[in-house]
Amino acid sequence: MLLPSQPEDVDLSQTITETTVSYYEQFIAFIPRLGLGLAIIILGILIATLLGNITRKSVRFRTKDPLMSRFLGKAIRVMFIIIFIMIALRAAGLGDISAGILATAGASAVVLGFAFKDIGQNFIAGIILSFNRPFNVNDTVEIGDNFGRIKELGFRHTKLKTFDGKDVYIPNSDVITTPVTNYTEDGFFRWDFIVGVDYDDDINGAKATIMEALNADPKVVTDEEHVNYVIEDELATSTVNLKVFFWVDTFDFGRIANTTRGRVIGNVMRALMKEGYYLPADIQEIKLYGRDSELPLSLQDKRDTKNA
Repeated sequence: MLLPSQPEDVDLSQTITETTVSYYEQFIAFIPRLGLGLAIIILGILIATLLGNITRKSVRFRTKDPLMSRFLGKAIRVMFIIIFIMIALRAAGLGDISAGILATAGASAVVLGFAFKDIGQNFIAGIILSFNRPFNVNDTVEIGDNFGRIKELGFRHTKLKTFDGKDVYIPNSDVITTPVTNYTEDGFFRWDFIVGVDYDDDINGAKATIMEALNADPKVVTDEEHVNYVIEDELATSTVNLKVFFWVDTFDFGRIANTTRGRVIGNVMRALMKEGYYLPADIQEIKLYGRDSELPLSLQDKRDTKNA
């Protein structure tokens, strides 16, 4: 025999049904606001991207600075996307959620500041570098132990391409606190090298020969501000060492500057030898121990042979 339904069971079933219907109706009513919020977010992303691109192109056109323009373009885009997300939440009737997000962000700022201290430092350093920095894109720089060309300035790092093909990402905080050597800011760099001539040679004549070799190279820069010269540097054991100073163009440091230096060294060596200057090596002392008492070598003065 079936027992009649308990009143409690009827009330529970009815409550579940009414609650489900209520949530369903609320969801149906919320769909237009949700669609409006999503539309605002999508439209906001498009507008933020457009404003970011306009900012990037405008700044680049006015300042001719690709690093600053790219950085400011990204910053404007991110800022407007956040603003449109907040507007979308309010339009969807979720203003309390947006207010809660802001309140939570403010309350957790201190905690996040300690947890992500390095990220915050790099971001602030990136902002500083976007307005005041010691390099531009494609400049040849040395930052700490890293040497290469600047390729990109991001929110957290600066990208550097080394001359052996490595991509190095340097935290912006390190760029701010580490000495930066820029080899191409004004486009000129001074090389130097040492060449040794014999004590019996005409030192002034050797210096004149070296200067002729420098002036003959089209890639060696010579003007009023960039003067090339040769000086006596050291009285070594077997040579008088002359130090050669000359300027080169460094806008293409990795290839032009290095090849110019190598070519100049070779030209100076050939010019001195052509003029009869003797380029001796350092004197080496040989000691014989044990039973060997004679050195099985014959020595000949090349200058006497040539003059004969």
